[in-house]
Amino acid sequence: MTPNQITCIRIALLPFIAFFYLADFIPWGKFIAVVLFAVAALTDFIDGKLARKTGQVTDLGKFLDTIADKLLITVALILVVADGTIPAPWGAIAAIIILCREFAVTFLRQVAVNKGSVIAADKFGKYKALVQDIAVPALMLLAFFAQYGIFGAQFIVIFAWVCYGLLALAVLLTILSGVNYFVKNWHVFKTEK
Repeated sequence: MTPNQITCIRIALLPFIAFFYLADFIPWGKFIAVVLFAVAALTDFIDGKLARKTGQVTDLGKFLDTIADKLLITVALILVVADGTIPAPWGAIAAIIILCREFAVTFLRQVAVNKGSVIAADKFGKYKALVQDIAVPALMLLAFFAQYGIFGAQFIVIFAWVCYGLLALAVLLTILSGVNYFVKNWHVFKTEK
């Protein structure tokens, strides 16, 4: 199996994550969605490691990997915002900030590519991705706990605040990493004389 095929598996899992999360008629559907999210996130680690190990790092692979990462977070974030797991208006605000940053940085990278330059991921971006990959499935898990009353009301309240704290940290890192990308790479917007 090639790294790009593994990346495509991550993309192919997205409808299943959404289906199981939304399918309240399936017992433990939200939990299945969390497991699928974890599998999809794991493929992100596997495809990159395999590509580097086998010398199969390609421009298509870099593009697919970035798109798959953004789609995974986007789909899961929309799910927890839509079902009210994150109280309004905070869920919408967090989603807007995260999605706007992702589109803006993708735009910046595309401008750089068009000018023959590649913008690699930096530490802020990697920290942001890590915290998002923890916060968003934790919120999905919170919805599962709340749906079935698992561990009791007091645990759910405490776990909810932990999830909201993780999401707040993800939003903060999202803002910082977005600003950092633009400050460090503003030169790509300069026109040549």
